[in-house]
Amino acid sequence: MESGSVDALEKIAGNIVAGSDPGRSMKAWREKLGIKQVLLAKTLKISPSVLSDYESGRRPSPGVQFVRKYVDALVRLDEGKDRVVSKLVSSEKDEAILSIGEFQTPVPASRILEAVGGSVLIGDEKPIKLYGYTVVDSIKTIYALSGYDFYRIFGATTERALIFTKVGMGRSPLVAIRVSQLKPRVVVIHGPKEVDPLAVDLARREGIVLALSNAPDEESLISALNAVRPHS
Repeated sequence: MESGSVDALEKIAGNIVAGSDPGRSMKAWREKLGIKQVLLAKTLKISPSVLSDYESGRRPSPGVQFVRKYVDALVRLDEGKDRVVSKLVSSEKDEAILSIGEFQTPVPASRILEAVGGSVLIGDEKPIKLYGYTVVDSIKTIYALSGYDFYRIFGATTERALIFTKVGMGRSPLVAIRVSQLKPRVVVIHGPKEVDPLAVDLARREGIVLALSNAPDEESLISALNAVRPHS
């Protein structure tokens, strides 16, 4: 298997395992790649009904080893047709990071939150000073970035605000941070009207300030962040 395919395997498997519904994520990737359930079941040497049970959640969580075999079969089948998976992963990786800013002198976290219209859900931002921010597309980040690629979003330092756009309920970004060795000081989520209580609890456990942005759109959010400057 080529290195690009290995990267794709790791990224897709990581996305499935980190998600709240592995079966649904497996099915979503299979359908995105246009691979029939019957063909995949044959490749895995299991019956289509068993595969259907895994994808629908009727069977217990399949476990990491099965997920890896599942994704390996997907990637190999894709190599024999359109090589969609490599294109998806590489393009989404390039587009996942929307904006990065670094400060030579620290900026109070409250100023970052003010710029993005952030309402604090948990944590105390008052004593925190930040040296940067990163804005990421949450969907593309979770699908495309893992390992070293995920660490790229921290820029020069973890003393920063990590801002996720296109967020559903907020669980997935916090799960990704939970399993990462690097932790930002502040996380801002943009998109949901209501935030999953699990996301708030994960932020509490990690000692991270979590805020919800009411910026009207990504462009306004990024523009406001670009205007933030340290006080002289």
